[in-house]
Amino acid sequence: MTPRSPRPDRPTTTSPPQSPIQSQSPRASTTAGAGAGAGATARARAWAELLRLPALFTVPGDALAGAATTGNRPNPRTLLAIASSLCLYEAGMALNDWADQTEDALERPHRPLPSGRIRPSAALVAAGALTAAGLALAARAGRPALAVAAPLAATVWAYDLALKRTPAGPAAMATARGLDLLLGATATGGSARPALPAALTLATHTLAVTTVSRGETRGGSPLAPLAALTTTGVLAWTLTRPPGAPGTAPSRYPAAAPSRHPAADALRTVLAAAFVTTSGRPLLHAALNPSPPLTQRAVGGGIRAMIPLQAALAARSGALASALLTAALAPAARRFARKVSVT
Repeated sequence: MTPRSPRPDRPTTTSPPQSPIQSQSPRASTTAGAGAGAGATARARAWAELLRLPALFTVPGDALAGAATTGNRPNPRTLLAIASSLCLYEAGMALNDWADQTEDALERPHRPLPSGRIRPSAALVAAGALTAAGLALAARAGRPALAVAAPLAATVWAYDLALKRTPAGPAAMATARGLDLLLGATATGGSARPALPAALTLATHTLAVTTVSRGETRGGSPLAPLAALTTTGVLAWTLTRPPGAPGTAPSRYPAAAPSRHPAADALRTVLAAAFVTTSGRPLLHAALNPSPPLTQRAVGGGIRAMIPLQAALAARSGALASALLTAALAPAARRFARKVSVT
């Protein structure tokens, strides 16, 4: 190949040497800036995947449902409980992937840690920092709240590091979710006792969903989805029962009791139906075909169903404003779940 000669209609001139600043074209600067922006976006998405940000919308309802059982309106300590719950939940997400990085390298190589988009050490540091922040926020909410947040944090770490693959795994996850609701109750009213029935309801749903999640990478038996589907039906029936009925907690909230207020009865029924639809439909599909994709959808539906369940629990206690506020989080959770997986 011969070098090209200059065009005859253009004189051959020698340009003076340019400084590095002069030689950098605007297009090159724009390209470099775009590359830096793309890198920052990629890092943000990697952390969103690691922390499963859409699942965060299922957290505030725990504290609001717990606060509703105490007979007090949400107050600044309730907000501290919500912030503490968010930190502890995200600590669990980061720690979960750090503990599962070897398994994910084989079964989910696209996850942030095995794909190399986030360093394992960074995930572990984030888990520790978020745990410390969660406990500090709970301490600001008062000693009763800290007394619940400390075992909640311990349960999260024990689940991710030791209990996840043991028979005690689903029970540990259920305990953590129940404690999260009690955190809202103790921060708001100082006592966990009135929130125990609601915490048990939430823990039961969590137990069913966590049991199903054990087959989300390899598939499994239809028994777990069928059991979870049955549990969903039983819990929905319980939610529609009026406060004070056997097996339910009496309402002390200073609003009209749902059993005596037609609008509250209707809201409770709608929320229970939303809970059944969100959780039950994908569970039925997974029971008919317990393949990994359908099982993952069932788990995702069970996680999103936390929101109408929490809202129904708040409505059953008479906290209609908290119920509506919690229910309003569902569309955002569904929209963001299309962009970032919650499982």
